[in-house]
Amino acid sequence: MDRPRLGLRANLSQFLLLVAVNALVGGMVGQERTVLPLLAEDEFGLTAVSATLTFIVAFGLVKAATNFVAGTLSDRIGRKPVLVAGWLVGLPVPLLIMWAPSWGWVVAANVLLGVNQGLTWSTTVIMKIDLVGPEQRGLAMGFNEAAGYGAVALTALATGAIAETWGLRPAPFLLGVAFVALGLGLSSALVRETRAHAALEARGHDGPGGGLTTREVVVLTSFREKALSATSQAGLVNNLNDGLAWGLFPLHFAAAGMSVGRIGVLAATYPAVWGLGQLVTGGLSDRIGRKPLIAGGMFVQAVAIAAVAVVDGFIAWAAAAALLGAGTAMVYPTLLAAIGDVAHPGWRARAVGVYRLWRDAGYAVGALLAGVVADLFDVGVAIWTVALLTAASGLVVVVRMYETHPRPGRTPPAPRPVDLES
Repeated sequence: MDRPRLGLRANLSQFLLLVAVNALVGGMVGQERTVLPLLAEDEFGLTAVSATLTFIVAFGLVKAATNFVAGTLSDRIGRKPVLVAGWLVGLPVPLLIMWAPSWGWVVAANVLLGVNQGLTWSTTVIMKIDLVGPEQRGLAMGFNEAAGYGAVALTALATGAIAETWGLRPAPFLLGVAFVALGLGLSSALVRETRAHAALEARGHDGPGGGLTTREVVVLTSFREKALSATSQAGLVNNLNDGLAWGLFPLHFAAAGMSVGRIGVLAATYPAVWGLGQLVTGGLSDRIGRKPLIAGGMFVQAVAIAAVAVVDGFIAWAAAAALLGAGTAMVYPTLLAAIGDVAHPGWRARAVGVYRLWRDAGYAVGALLAGVVADLFDVGVAIWTVALLTAASGLVVVVRMYETHPRPGRTPPAPRPVDLES
């Protein structure tokens, strides 16, 4: 076996393979973005918004918990077994949705999808961080998230077009069957283990070593360490508003008389800009730092969400969706890069798992909040509520987070010791 080397160029083939695998992971979510909210109303007769969004609540809660498990298992048994297990769990998902006789089956499929996403997406993130080392971490996360959310966008667009021609079921979900088969095949046959790369980096890493307990990692990442806790709350709120966009925006657009095809375009615009933008913002954070992009991105998202409630018409909503994608692109890879900056390689996989637990809990929180507020008041009030919460999250980043990756040429800040006793 070759000795591990750090860096993007030294590991380019494996890195690109993992990018392709993560695109397939994103496609598994993309198959639902346009069709599932409409399916709830048209085929299963759900009228309450909170009932319609139960699939996102189930997905978010399970994915959040699985992210945490994935990080811990990746440290204990290796990255590749976790990745393969995630694809095995995902095998029944498109089939269950295609032939579901009741909405409960769709919710059950999203429980499995949450496990699939938590295991596969978490592991591809961890493996890319392992491979590239500290210097190009932002760039690596930009490519990872661009592949995943670019696939979300393309699949949302494709399923919208398919549904308009062949109906809401089963044709759009045949894409999911292909994605899960390819993902399992590539992960089993070609992906290689990366724990040795993390061990290599750990030998030259300052800060608390790899001997922390999982409880200590949870407390540090969630509450005690300022940068880690600030990124965790920003991740939660970011996915809170993504849950709104996923579950409520299609209903909002449909209520205005939009066709399924046009709703598919709007549903695809947001993740398309999000995905492509990360090719720029991930590397940009390596040059200008993490904090400006995270705080600025949360404020841009708040403005975009509010715009969806204020404006009307396809063009205006497309512009708002594009702005929301741009703000999310500023935030998404940068949050992961910041976690990688602060966490020691010996407990980094667990820190990523804890961060992703908080972040993907945002899906459930967002769906519950948006559904209850929409049922009590209306969809517009729900959208405004999420916009205000997103702006507040940006303020938390401004006040609490320090810069974790100073600009090249500047003297880095003094190391921040992590207090494990207080």
